[in-house]
Amino acid sequence: MVTKRVVSVMGSTGSIGVSTLDVIGRHRDRYDVYALAAYASVDTMVLQCLSFSPRFAVMVDEAAATALREQLPAELGTEVLQGEQGLMQVASADGVDMVMAAIVGAAGLASTLAAARAGKTLLLANKESLVMGGHLLMQAVRQSGARLLPIDSEHNAIFQCMPVDVDATPRHEGVSKVLLTASGGPFRRWSTEQMAAATPDEACAHPNWSMGRKISVDSASLMNKGLEFIEACWIFDLAPQQVEVVVHPQSIVHSMVQYLDGSVLAQLGNPDMRTAIAYGLGWPERLTSGVAALDLIAMSRLDFEAPDEARFPCLRLARESVAAGGTAMAVCNAANEIAVDAFLSEKIRFTDIPAVIEQTLERVVFVEPDSVAVVEAADAEARACAAGVLANLQ
Repeated sequence: MVTKRVVSVMGSTGSIGVSTLDVIGRHRDRYDVYALAAYASVDTMVLQCLSFSPRFAVMVDEAAATALREQLPAELGTEVLQGEQGLMQVASADGVDMVMAAIVGAAGLASTLAAARAGKTLLLANKESLVMGGHLLMQAVRQSGARLLPIDSEHNAIFQCMPVDVDATPRHEGVSKVLLTASGGPFRRWSTEQMAAATPDEACAHPNWSMGRKISVDSASLMNKGLEFIEACWIFDLAPQQVEVVVHPQSIVHSMVQYLDGSVLAQLGNPDMRTAIAYGLGWPERLTSGVAALDLIAMSRLDFEAPDEARFPCLRLARESVAAGGTAMAVCNAANEIAVDAFLSEKIRFTDIPAVIEQTLERVVFVEPDSVAVVEAADAEARACAAGVLANLQ
């Protein structure tokens, strides 16, 4: 008889959360859902609660929490919590085995840290937690004995290709370099002039992946790959020079690990996040995910090229923030969130996004991120600074 694992899904109404519940739904004999958490998507949350009967449902937005309480039938037995405290409670609760950390942006930091400090198996899809507070998160994982399993398709691929210990800690024996693949996004062949006139819908029209609008814009600017560059350094304890970004437009090779003997191991699969999610949920076993098998004959070719940092400066800015150290990575992330939100609201051009980030990085003083309070203060300062930069651009 299989012992069920108990899971809290943070960000359940987003694309990663929905895919997570799809995989869990295929293996109801293996998993129970303890909690679902989201920001404000009440209608989707109602349907998820009716399907999975969680003990708790958390809505960050107060009005959404009130609406959810009114719409959920009392006989379901799901208690509705509200706010960041609710997120932290269900991420660290006794009896929870696994936490899918899929809240987008800086909002996911506190609950991700809470899960790590409580020693949970952490399925990490919220890259901003590592970008903002990588030192704090990895320290919490080590001290509590938590397991960190990366869910971003690229980091999940690296994890599959690197040797790991029984506690999921990656080992470096024989590894010379990690090759982090990037699709290049919808603007891979666009000129700077064309990108300057791009609309939010064009930026969100990713050729391979179905994602939320914020991460889709990040993919178009290559900032998503910059954030993943930072994330790879933290997860796998790599120096920046050990991580190389390679543009691979088909998104079939999700990443590669190069070894000292000349071998390169790659993880391949169709571009569907359920593969990485199923790997994380089942590790060290393999689960069916609902993803179609890869047909290499039909694919026929795999292309690779170097990224163009002149047209996509966000990648350079992310690398420079790693080199600067301290809170530079948190500042970079915060400025990007402000800039992307302004672009999606059609207040600035797509090509203004890296300008906002670069000017913010130039104006904010970086310090050592030795506590959550310091990281949050740096985040707030960067957001205020970026808002000032935006005002000068408009």
